[in-house]
Amino acid sequence: MKQKNSLLEILGASLKLGLTSFGGPVAHLGYFKNEYIDKRKWLDDKTYADIIALCQFLPGPASSQVGIAIGMLRGGFFGGVISWLGFTMPSVIVLMLFALAFQSFSLGDATWITSLKIVAVAVVLHAVLGMGKKLTPDKPRIAIAVVAMLIMLLFPSAIIQISIIVGAAIIGYFLFSKKAESNVKTFSVSITKTQGVISLSILVVLLIGLPIISQLVNNPYVSIFDTFFRVGSIVFGGGHVVLPLLEQEVVPNGLLTSSEFLAGYGMAQAVPGPLFTFASYLGTMISGLLGGIIATIAMFLPSFLLIVGALPFLSELRKHKSFQGILTGVNASVVGILLAAFYDPVFTSSITNTASFSLAAILFALMYFWKTPAWLIVIIGVVLGEIMHYLFI
Repeated sequence: MKQKNSLLEILGASLKLGLTSFGGPVAHLGYFKNEYIDKRKWLDDKTYADIIALCQFLPGPASSQVGIAIGMLRGGFFGGVISWLGFTMPSVIVLMLFALAFQSFSLGDATWITSLKIVAVAVVLHAVLGMGKKLTPDKPRIAIAVVAMLIMLLFPSAIIQISIIVGAAIIGYFLFSKKAESNVKTFSVSITKTQGVISLSILVVLLIGLPIISQLVNNPYVSIFDTFFRVGSIVFGGGHVVLPLLEQEVVPNGLLTSSEFLAGYGMAQAVPGPLFTFASYLGTMISGLLGGIIATIAMFLPSFLLIVGALPFLSELRKHKSFQGILTGVNASVVGILLAAFYDPVFTSSITNTASFSLAAILFALMYFWKTPAWLIVIIGVVLGEIMHYLFI
């Protein structure tokens, strides 16, 4: 009964996030912190930061992986599945229905979409400030964060992001290992190290075997699974990085036209949840509802395999001072990376005039000083955005 109640609790929390988490992966981390750490106290800030750092190392959708990991810590393997379902399914359903109803559609510059982008500015800033207080409390860590931010702003790419994290890990090892805590709060996960190794082995076998099977069988559903599993396994840097890879897989091969691809991208930007659910739209456009379901599973399966493979080792490694030092440096760099992402694309694509800046300031003040929950900020932001649009149009 306790396990059942825990899974229902995970479903309720993740579904609320899946319905309200607009603004992309950086904003999602802000929504997660507000719901899972600040409100529900499911884990502490340090553990949350370590999970984020781990997911930054892994390919795939970082925010979805963080949500899966939190679900697994709370309710075991099925907790991770439930957490993913709640966070992901709302946008999957919307995008699949959209694909069935329209072959090409442009959302344009709808006011409510603009308002959701402004909401993301407030949510991300609130999250980054909160994480900054915990993860960069001294000058060395502030310096790491600032340098990481500058490098990401000057040379934005997934490879540079990984390089920053590796560099921060090396710096952290030398600077912070001796200062590491002797008693770190550990977490328990019901997944064993053996299961972790098996999970990673399955990932490798599928990566090697699926392209071969796809060539031999020549089945459209196998081809869809192969394509989206491969893309979901190799993408670093979040949802926007996956778009050019997907475009190269479906448009030149004649599976979708360029206008159909861009229509789905526009809709994916307008719904809450992870941008990787764009795969649901593409799969449905290519081969109906079954194609959409297969593409969705294939896109996110690598994330599950990677998290199951990594989580059993994270708790053990956190006990070692050298690894604590590495994570300290990495966590500081993550703050800088998030700051860079806050500026571009979150701030630059959302704050275009005095009205948008004013709305972002109001929403941030409501979150920071009046402790307004993130889901209510979404509603307030859309309503105020509509009012301001008609007042200043």
